[in-house]
Amino acid sequence: MVFSTTAGVRARVPDIATSMAGAQASVSRIVMQAVIDVLERQGRGAGLSDDIIAIILGQLTVQINYTPLECKEVAVNQNPAIAFAGGNMKPHCIIVGNTVTSLCTAMGNDNCDINRNMAIGAIPPMHLSISGRLTTTNVIMANWSREMWQSVVNRAVRMLASGPFGANFFAAVATVT
Repeated sequence: MVFSTTAGVRARVPDIATSMAGAQASVSRIVMQAVIDVLERQGRGAGLSDDIIAIILGQLTVQINYTPLECKEVAVNQNPAIAFAGGNMKPHCIIVGNTVTSLCTAMGNDNCDINRNMAIGAIPPMHLSISGRLTTTNVIMANWSREMWQSVVNRAVRMLASGPFGANFFAAVATVT
């Protein structure tokens, strides 16, 4: 998830978050919903009623840490054979479909050329990692083993991988403390 405070970018990418906090909240909602869906299925599989599942889920908190990328300018579904001006507003995000795939790193009035990989840079790793903490006050869930929690996390990742940002969710690790 990225964000932009630039009106022209938001006009070309209507679903882009308008602030860092908005992008972080979107990622948190997506991850939290996947965890809830997995735990609901697990609860139903164990024969728990929806009321009991709701109580258990009410005792769960999720804290997500993510640093969204700010796109000051964008090239959306750009023909790779076409160069575009770097300009002074950095970073330029290159968007294909619904995903920022790379950045234009041209300086000043130089051009980026997607086809020849000129002045094209990778997205910095700090924008590609999501970390989080699940906390529960439920006595039963609090005593689950590391393997049980890893199973929940693995299923949540599979669920996220089949969603709208699928290629961006590929691995997760649970650490039980």
